[in-house]
Amino acid sequence: MTTSVRIAITSGEPAGIGPDLCAMVAQKDFDAELVVIGDPDLIQERADQRKLSLEIQPFNPASPEVHRPGTLKVLPLPVFTKVVCGQLDSSNAQYVISTLDSACQGCMGGLFDAMVTAPLHKGIINDSGISFTGHTEYLAQKVGNKSDGDHPVMMLATPQLRVALVTTHAPLSAIPAMITKELIIKVTQIIDHDLHTRFKLENPRISVCGLNPHAGEGGHLGTEEIDTIIPALEKLSSDGINVRGPLPADTAFTPYQLEQADVVLTMYHDQGLPVLKHQGFGDAVNITLGLPIIRTSVDHGTALDLAGTGKIDAGSLHAAIDLAIEMAHE
Repeated sequence: MTTSVRIAITSGEPAGIGPDLCAMVAQKDFDAELVVIGDPDLIQERADQRKLSLEIQPFNPASPEVHRPGTLKVLPLPVFTKVVCGQLDSSNAQYVISTLDSACQGCMGGLFDAMVTAPLHKGIINDSGISFTGHTEYLAQKVGNKSDGDHPVMMLATPQLRVALVTTHAPLSAIPAMITKELIIKVTQIIDHDLHTRFKLENPRISVCGLNPHAGEGGHLGTEEIDTIIPALEKLSSDGINVRGPLPADTAFTPYQLEQADVVLTMYHDQGLPVLKHQGFGDAVNITLGLPIIRTSVDHGTALDLAGTGKIDAGSLHAAIDLAIEMAHE
């Protein structure tokens, strides 16, 4: 059966659970063609370890087919060094980067309709001499166009909650200087636009957290709200964007507040993501907004200690693929 949607899946850190996850989701039904980018022998090895029946097939760009459970199309990229479960090796860092590059090129060139990323290990990539902050930032460098205003925005979502970030992977000490009126406006505009266009929300309700405890408490606990966040929200509101805030982060996630929000915008990584992951870890999806391609990902890391053990839940990757397919169909 032919399909109109083709999804690229990068297999992630080879010593982690990414190859296991690829073998596991291959057992499921999907209304799209799935193409894993990675080492086919490694994925087959993990399938055999789990006693999963898996037929790896070569990827034929000219003949798209709906995924069949128990099979997996693979665009082959060999690892650089033999992989041992749980043991990181910087020699394979370029392999991981190459899978991302291949998926980006395919999405930009129309070969793929979306990309889904299995977890990688930022530390070992940096140890290899490649400067790497994270998926979100790297994809922006590869496919973004600053002259057109592209800017990556990280948003994680469960069926009950969406959380987006003004800043992503940065040390806490650097956050206050990074948060500017211009950045808050840009990030919020992107969220509003993509919730309109990719999630079909007519009037997205965006709740915005303050930076400081109690949202600064009138300047007594910090002035970033008065100096930066409130002026940004006033400008956004005057432009017709449905924003509320700044809200104290310790109450922004209470049931009453969440009933009034389609997304909560937090100022930094650990302000909002612990709440979301507590609420839906294993089922959440990481979505990169603000780019010309569709990209979703899992909500967890490489779980090196679980690679090859069989004690793995593929729910987040399954959800990430489902969402990528849904977004690609729009």
